[in-house]
Amino acid sequence: MVELSILPCGRKKIWDKYPDMGAVPAKDAYIGTLHQRSRQYAELFTDQWVILSAKHGFLFADDVVDGPYDVTFNQERDEIITNAQLTRQIKEKQLDQFDRLVVLTGKKYKPIINKTFTDDIPRTFPLLQYGGIGYILQALKQAVETQVPIHKQEPIL
Repeated sequence: MVELSILPCGRKKIWDKYPDMGAVPAKDAYIGTLHQRSRQYAELFTDQWVILSAKHGFLFADDVVDGPYDVTFNQERDEIITNAQLTRQIKEKQLDQFDRLVVLTGKKYKPIINKTFTDDIPRTFPLLQYGGIGYILQALKQAVETQVPIHKQEPIL
C-alpha cells in the first residue's frame, strides 16, 4: 500500500527568523513544531508527503515558496486557494495515484481534503483523536521515537 501524508504548513515560517530570506523550497519554508514533527512522522512511516498551504495548495518538498504570507483556510481572502484549484493540483501532481492518504492536520483541513479528493481514495486523520496541540505533538514524537505509527491503529475512512 503506497501512502501519501498531507502535512500542515503552519503559521511559523522561515521569514519569521530571517526576514530578508528570499524564495525557498517548501521543505525549508515551514519551521513550526507541528509541521516539523508531522514531517518526521511522514518521512518515517509513509512513502511520500506534501504540505497543504492555504495560499499555495499542495506543495512537494522542492516546490518553491516565494516569500512570507499569513493566510488560513478559515479566512475570506482572495489569496486563499480554491477547492477547484486544489482538485486541479491533485490531478497535475498525481496525488490521486496513492492507495491511502494519511492526513496529519487538524480538523479544519478535513472538509477541504474530503471535498478535493475523490471518495475512492481511503484516508485517515490520525491526529483528530487527540484533544489539543500538546497531545498531538506528544503523540507524533512518541510514534517517531518508538517507531510505532499512529495511523495504522486508526480506522480508514
